[in-house]
Amino acid sequence: MFNRTLRAAVGHARRLPALSATRLQWRHRVLQVRACADARAASLRVLDDCLELKYGDTPMRFNYVWLRDHCRSASSYNPATNQRSLDTAEIDLRVRPESSRIEEGHVVLTWPDGHVSKFSLDWLAANSYEVKKQGVVQPRVLWNAGVYEGANVPAAEWEKFMSCDAELRQFLQNYLLYGIAFVDGVPATVEATEAVTQRISLIRQTTYGGMWSFTSDFSRGDTAYSQLALDHHTDTSYFQEPCGIQVFHCLKHEGTGGRTLLVDGFHAAEKLRQRSPRSFRLLTQVPIGHEYIENTDGHQNHITGIGPVLNVYPWNDELYLIRYNNYDRSVINTVPYDVIQRWYEAHRELTTELRRPENELWVKLNPGKVIFVDNWRVLHGRESFTGLRQICGCYLTRDDVLSRARGFRLHV
Repeated sequence: MFNRTLRAAVGHARRLPALSATRLQWRHRVLQVRACADARAASLRVLDDCLELKYGDTPMRFNYVWLRDHCRSASSYNPATNQRSLDTAEIDLRVRPESSRIEEGHVVLTWPDGHVSKFSLDWLAANSYEVKKQGVVQPRVLWNAGVYEGANVPAAEWEKFMSCDAELRQFLQNYLLYGIAFVDGVPATVEATEAVTQRISLIRQTTYGGMWSFTSDFSRGDTAYSQLALDHHTDTSYFQEPCGIQVFHCLKHEGTGGRTLLVDGFHAAEKLRQRSPRSFRLLTQVPIGHEYIENTDGHQNHITGIGPVLNVYPWNDELYLIRYNNYDRSVINTVPYDVIQRWYEAHRELTTELRRPENELWVKLNPGKVIFVDNWRVLHGRESFTGLRQICGCYLTRDDVLSRARGFRLHV
């Protein structure tokens, strides 16, 4: 069954157009304009199984149970808590409105029990499937090294960042668009690094603790605790939900090397989608396991997670997570033998794109420069180094970072 389903998905991918981030953002802006069309352009048709609304140039269809379930009247929805009061299980699954009309920019429905639901045309347009599938959840700027360096994205300044909401808002905007953002001038201490992260979000507790600080002393069962070069990867791929944001601050380095490597995984994945939609689709379908086993003095851990390399929203095919870590990928035993060869070929194509020199952004993290990395999007690595190098950092909870951004009315 898995094999047949996978083949069907792969076949479907051949017919899918490549959706670039630029195209998705353009379509989103167009639909926003259409959603503001004059109410006089709206018309309704009551069909057997749905209500058809034409508003501007976008025909939309709304299931009747959905309309009753999403009623915003005082008895169905609590605007103070933004929670539903209606018991969805009590709705008749065959319900249909007895009457419908457009009145002063609203669709007004009267149900068989006399209840009246009133929806603004703009709210219906913004929440329709037809509009949702053509929009983007989060606008992004996909980049290679040249694009990012050419954008001259400014770093936030520590003192201003800690006291000025406008500086914080601009920092969050840069982070959302590019998947990386910097704060300069931070005192080279664990305490100051913790303070700058808490300005944004809650610190996520993991097996490594909250704030961590380490050198190349092999104190943990991970190659990060060495002087070796690290290929690009995402962290905590072995978690069922990989950490959303990673923070790094180099507190001290008495030696050479050690530059940080950054690669926009979404940029590479979109290049793959354009060249080989079949391979792209395969990497979104095949579940792959990752594993972390640690047996050291004081640390006994065995953590496993599973998921595809690329994760997309099913309604618009927009990428939202890449899980790529060749170090921690475990035994592949979740894929039939006749699919695994194609998976390796697709994985090789993605790896080739990720390793293109023009996609690699190299940054020297000196004391005072703190970097925030979207671990669901941007891969990181490092070159080998000599001498004492002390790094501190943490993981942040993704949900809280995005909540902070929404508080500034940023598009997330």
